[in-house]
Amino acid sequence: MLNGKRILLIIGGGIAAFKALDLIRRLRERGASVTPVLTQAGGEFVTPLSVSALAGTKVYRDLFDLTDEAEMGHIQLSRSADLVLVAPATADLMAKMAQGMANDLASTLLLATDTPVMIAPAMNVRMWDHPATQRNLATLRGDGIAVIGPNDGDMACGEFGPGRMAEPLEIVAALEAKLAGGPLAGKRVLVTSGPTHEPIDPVRYIANRSSGAQGTALGTALAALGAEVVFVTGPADVPPPAGVQVVKVQTAQQMLEAVQTALPCDVAVFAAAVADWRVASASDRKLKKTRDGMPKLEFAENPDILAMVSQMAEGRPKLVVGFAAETDDVVENATAKRKRKGCDWIVANDVSPETGIMGGTENAVHLVSDAGVEDWPRMGKDAVAQQLAARIAAALK
Repeated sequence: MLNGKRILLIIGGGIAAFKALDLIRRLRERGASVTPVLTQAGGEFVTPLSVSALAGTKVYRDLFDLTDEAEMGHIQLSRSADLVLVAPATADLMAKMAQGMANDLASTLLLATDTPVMIAPAMNVRMWDHPATQRNLATLRGDGIAVIGPNDGDMACGEFGPGRMAEPLEIVAALEAKLAGGPLAGKRVLVTSGPTHEPIDPVRYIANRSSGAQGTALGTALAALGAEVVFVTGPADVPPPAGVQVVKVQTAQQMLEAVQTALPCDVAVFAAAVADWRVASASDRKLKKTRDGMPKLEFAENPDILAMVSQMAEGRPKLVVGFAAETDDVVENATAKRKRKGCDWIVANDVSPETGIMGGTENAVHLVSDAGVEDWPRMGKDAVAQQLAARIAAALK
């Protein structure tokens, strides 16, 4: 899928720069040509010689190099690729991009390019969570910059959390989806998936049997049609799709915050099985058996994420799709839910234990919309996802 594609790779300064070496190899394995640009800080982590050897071409480093300007000016360099990839994209590089700065070769290329740009952020978790970085991220997304990662994990600084650069194969998959074109190319799609876990105490929680399989299949199908997918997932059994931006959460409140951060988007698909209630005051210690009998748990209602997004006064996605997992009166309950929430479509299914749908590999859904109810035959969850993704693409034309 990348055969013959030209990638301009900007390597920022961070420990994750070492992954750029494997990334170059993976891209070239798939037939892509890679023109590397090494920032001054990036050169502190990987050498120009190693980058050049793997890319099979020279490394560009300096903005004011008369030889390079004679051979290929920075304007031409910025526009000669099919896609510009920044990996790792440091907090500094993201800030420069968001503010339109052009004080070195990398930032000048990014400001001068008219080709698609994708960034793979990598930084300390505190830097990633900082309001300034999140503001810059929102600006870049608003400018049409595609984002892959970051992932959660251990960091070189000893901390744990979001900030690890996406793995090379994840980035390759995202590039393939981005460059494949397709009816959803240029569209940003939010997908929620999996269950939420609402804590009772440090060792117990309220949850449901959602495996996340349908959400993962849907994220994969949407990415295959060219969409930039932001995948917000609870603690699911099924791994998230490759080549998309994955945001992992535990609770409904965390999912709401992740959804709000991911907006704006063109389409929002809420496939997650969000718990309706949480314990109002979860204990910070394990609850013990006592002679007084069972503990009394008071519940509070969780935020209604689907309704909140469906009823947004400004910035509402063009298409909002909800899911309804029912055990009785499936179509009637789903129809009422669509009207109550204010979403455009509801994908309803019967999750009674005898159906084997929740946690299984197949699904049988009803698509409820203004046009009425469509009854889809039972099929694999991948097939359901592909059919729904195609309908979403058709609705955006």
